[in-house]
Amino acid sequence: MMAQPGVNLGQEAFCCSICLDLLKDPVTIPCGHSYCMNCIRSHWNREDEQRIHSCPQCRKTFTPRPVLVKSIMLADLAEQLKETGLQAAPADHCYAGPEDVACDVCTGRKLKAKKSCLFCLVSYCEKHLQPHYDVLQLKKHKLVEPSKNLQENICSRHQQSVYPFYLLDEHKGHDTVSAAAERTERQRELQESLQQILQRVQDREGDVKLLQQEVEAISRSADKTVEDSEKIFTELIRLIQKRSSDVKQQVRSQQEAEVSRVKEHQEELEQEITELKRKAAELEQLLYTEDHIHFLHNYRPLSALSESTHSSSINIRPLRYFEDVTAAVSELRDKLQDTLRQTWTNVSLTEVDVLLSEPEPQTRAGFLQYSRELTLDPNTANRKLRLSEGNRKVTCEEEQQPYSDHPDRFTGYYQVLSRESLTGRCYWEVERREGGVYVAVAYKSISRAERGNECLFGFNDKSWALFCGQNSYTFYHNNVGTEVSGPPSSRVGVYLDHRAGILSFYSVSETMTLLHRVQTTFTEPLYAGLWIGPSSLCELCSVE
Repeated sequence: MMAQPGVNLGQEAFCCSICLDLLKDPVTIPCGHSYCMNCIRSHWNREDEQRIHSCPQCRKTFTPRPVLVKSIMLADLAEQLKETGLQAAPADHCYAGPEDVACDVCTGRKLKAKKSCLFCLVSYCEKHLQPHYDVLQLKKHKLVEPSKNLQENICSRHQQSVYPFYLLDEHKGHDTVSAAAERTERQRELQESLQQILQRVQDREGDVKLLQQEVEAISRSADKTVEDSEKIFTELIRLIQKRSSDVKQQVRSQQEAEVSRVKEHQEELEQEITELKRKAAELEQLLYTEDHIHFLHNYRPLSALSESTHSSSINIRPLRYFEDVTAAVSELRDKLQDTLRQTWTNVSLTEVDVLLSEPEPQTRAGFLQYSRELTLDPNTANRKLRLSEGNRKVTCEEEQQPYSDHPDRFTGYYQVLSRESLTGRCYWEVERREGGVYVAVAYKSISRAERGNECLFGFNDKSWALFCGQNSYTFYHNNVGTEVSGPPSSRVGVYLDHRAGILSFYSVSETMTLLHRVQTTFTEPLYAGLWIGPSSLCELCSVE
């Protein structure tokens, strides 16, 4: 067995693996390797965009970028090497030249190879060869003089190096192929795999870029929404405070007027009491005088007391003077609470979808995971429509219903919208009986108080509607009708992916059959809509 070579601490131990020269202003990075300060700084400057900095030798990464501090000890040793002249050693003393076999393991400037391993197909310098002398499994490898042609011949069965002088018994009789030909074939396969991987990387990088844009858009939208909401709520608070101040001022003004009136009445009564007491004292003094002449001389018949100008019955209503104001403010509070509750429900149901929307479900169970419990809004219902079953069922009646006036009410057509707005992914079902029905979605901005195409579901650019007849279907949008084929059914399912711009109608029975799908861009929240003919009945189903 070859003796272990001794330790040789020459110039290469103090060389920078980047510039291959003696260390200048040496620094040691966290992994333990040392470099010239300018060399490693330039290397990391090129990696700044990736925000991850690595060691050129061991490839260990560091985050954040390490702070470079000059190594005083290495600087002193490098300076001593310069003084002793070791830097003048000839290049071919340690390092591989153009004609030499280089060590395959060395990084940076490579050392000369001392041996080549037929099993590893690698050439080693003296330092990197040492494990072949120390490790039991590596001791079995065949070491030869350094060679540049280790892969010239490869056994097609074992894919191991075959040297003419070291053919092993297990390779006798095996066919050999040219290493270059085998390499070319394997390179072609690797090139195809590499192209596939690079294409996938490019696709994924595109997806990542789109998602990043989506994140930025969501953040901008959220910031603007928060800013706008704060402004609106500030205005609302200011309005409420102003109204509170007005009520307070009005009550105080009324209080002052009423108190003044009552005090004036009180003063008049007090004056009358004083006058009556004075007269009573005079009469009492005359009544009890003992001088008959004086009594008769001063006696005058007392005229009857005049009727008091003030009512003797004063109606006292403690804590009831301003009860109408309290009732009005309480009613305002209740209405505001209802409005805020409904608005918050709509806000909480708003979905923020990522760019890559989920595919449309394929089964009814898949659709039901997006089911919405919808109710009809009485403020939008035509007066010929009667709502029941918790505002989920609607019938067309001959007599008008006692609805109050409301700007959202349809007055020209027998139509009604849902109370809930629809965003994100939603699914609902409509059950119809007798007569034709339009199952629709519409923007809240659709016209109401007219009888024309701008109000009728499906005949304008603010609504989409599927007309369901007894045995036929027709889809309408912007006054364009499209005949739709499909199995007749009393139940129609509607699927909406607001973000993806998908609206689908299904015939629902034992199975679901797609009737019509719309791909568009929705610019406002949508509302479910129904149009029903005379004596017809329709219901928003409770789906489970």
